[in-house]
Formats: sequence, structure tokens, C-alpha cells
Amino acid sequence: MFLQADAALRSVLDRLTPEQLRLPAPVDWTRSPDPTLRDIVAEHARDEAWVPDVLSGRTIEEVGDTYAGDLLGQDPIGAYDRLNDLATAAVNRDLDPDSIVHLSYGDFPLAEYLQHVSIYRAFQAWSIARLTGLDYSLPSPLVQNLWEQIVPQVDAWRTMGVFGAEVDVSPQADLETRLLGKTGYWVP
Repeated sequence: MFLQADAALRSVLDRLTPEQLRLPAPVDWTRSPDPTLRDIVAEHARDEAWVPDVLSGRTIEEVGDTYAGDLLGQDPIGAYDRLNDLATAAVNRDLDPDSIVHLSYGDFPLAEYLQHVSIYRAFQAWSIARLTGLDYSLPSPLVQNLWEQIVPQVDAWRTMGVFGAEVDVSPQADLETRLLGKTGYWVP
């Protein structure tokens, strides 16, 4: 699911124009004041940069300030893509899903970390596409994976603040729309 969600996010980011990177981004997408879409891409670039270190079991203290500062430079999307390539290569290695990884919010099994970041990336892909007016739908296999992993525990995720209140959608709606409604993302 990580590779699917990561590819979905990249497919959206690769379609952004320099002008769109200057668009204001919703303040609830980040802790930065007055964020732009470039700020959001920068946060995703930092997330991508961390993936190989997290998967290898390194801690924040061990990595230090390696990823501090501007990782995007003059070619924001190209820089993001290069970091995405490194993350993809790291996830494609032979990994133990039960190994413990060290995150800023605690230690978790690797499989759980990948689930967390997959969900974040998938919904950010959809949200960024919507913000910028791109004609975009999440890929069907990713939607199916998200449905299977999120819906059984959606109320627990909602209690933790991951998802908003459910939005009613037609039971005949496609699976993506029902997923977006179930997680509070759907806006009719």
C-alpha cells in the first residue's frame, strides 16, 4: 500500500506548476503559519527523505539535522522526485514488517509505520489535486487497500483526530467516494 500511495502522491505533485506551488494551502495541513503548496511539497520531501533512515532503524538523534532546511531548491518537483526514488528503493528492499522503527511520536512496528504514512500520502494526493483543480481519482487498487485497512477501525482513527466526521454519500456511490465520505473528506 505504501508504494501505491506514494506513487499516487507523486503523480499529483508531478502535475503541479510553479504558479500552483505559490497557492495558499489550508492551515490545517501543516504547523507552518501561512503555508503555501510549496511548503506542503517541502514537508512531503522531508517525509520521503526520512524513509530510508526510518526503515534502517535509525533514530532522530542519529540522523540529527540532516534534513533540516530547504530540500527543494530551485527545482522543487525534481528534488521531491529524487527523494521519492530513494524512498521507493528503500521500501522495495527485503523488510521485516515486525521490526521496530523509531518515529517522532514513538516506536512502532515497521508495518504500522508504513500504514500511517500510506494513509497520509493517499489523502494528501486527493486533497492537493482537489485544491489545485486537477482531474484526479485515487487508483482503484489503492482505494481498495485503504478501504480494507481503514474502514474496520475508522472510528478509532476518528477518535485520534486522523479523520473528520463521516459525510453521508449514496450507498450506490463508487468505492472512492464512499471511502472519502467514511473518512470525512468528501465534499459534494
